[in-house]
Amino acid sequence: MEVKINKDIRDFTENIFFGLSMRQFIFSVSACVVAVILYFLLKPFFGLETLSWVCILGAAPFAVLGFVKYNGMTAEKFVAAWVKSNFIIPKRLTFKAQNIYYEMFKPIIDLKQGLIKPQNKKKERKNLKPKKDKNKKKRSDKSDENT
Repeated sequence: MEVKINKDIRDFTENIFFGLSMRQFIFSVSACVVAVILYFLLKPFFGLETLSWVCILGAAPFAVLGFVKYNGMTAEKFVAAWVKSNFIIPKRLTFKAQNIYYEMFKPIIDLKQGLIKPQNKKKERKNLKPKKDKNKKKRSDKSDENT
């Protein structure tokens, strides 16, 4: 006697009816109900062969919803995620390169290419020199006179 044990506990599904889980059973029944409704609604308009194909095509989505899993998501979770990512919150991702070395050396590169005129360093140096304070000389002269 053998008992099947799932390797991963997340893969375990409890079989309720005919070896189907509750979810699979509900969607299978709903597919049958949709096929029967389509049959009785469209019987006066189509022949038997065409009507059988219409019933199969109408019931197929409901049957698929119960059995399909994609990346661990059930069909309705996948459809909700797809609608959210494509319609509700669509994002267009664009790549913009940022070269920090180019940004750091951009003034030097522009200077060498002649895009920027060199600044006059002598004027800057004159502005940086401390101004002589005339009051200091006068104070020192006064202190010399007092002594």
